[in-house]
Amino acid sequence: MDMVVTFPGSKRVDAHYKGFTIKTDQPKTGGGDGSAPAPFDLFLSSIGTCAGFYVLSFLQKRNIPSDNTQLILRTERNPETHMIDKIAIDINLPGNFPEKYKSAVKSAADLCSVKKHLLNAPAFDINVNIG
Repeated sequence: MDMVVTFPGSKRVDAHYKGFTIKTDQPKTGGGDGSAPAPFDLFLSSIGTCAGFYVLSFLQKRNIPSDNTQLILRTERNPETHMIDKIAIDINLPGNFPEKYKSAVKSAADLCSVKKHLLNAPAFDINVNIG
């Protein structure tokens, strides 16, 4: 299925995909209105929510409540390149979480397909069509 990207005004850029409209904007400091997350924010969110999905699925399959469970994603940037060098994800579980599943829940988060695509990046083919 194709994704269609449109430009609704100012610095906003929307992606139309699978019946959804994913709105993005730049922050006010970047000339936008700050009306939606920036594309890079969505990129980072996709990593966190993907890992979160696998953690949630792990918990649900074992009938372990997800209350008081959260993932915290932190990034470290290279000061020279301004690129992210490291993404750390902390899985915070409640005190009554079964110790025997600690390693397994970490492995579940590691199944994230977004992360797997970063580790084995696809090729990009950009074409320009006029008319």
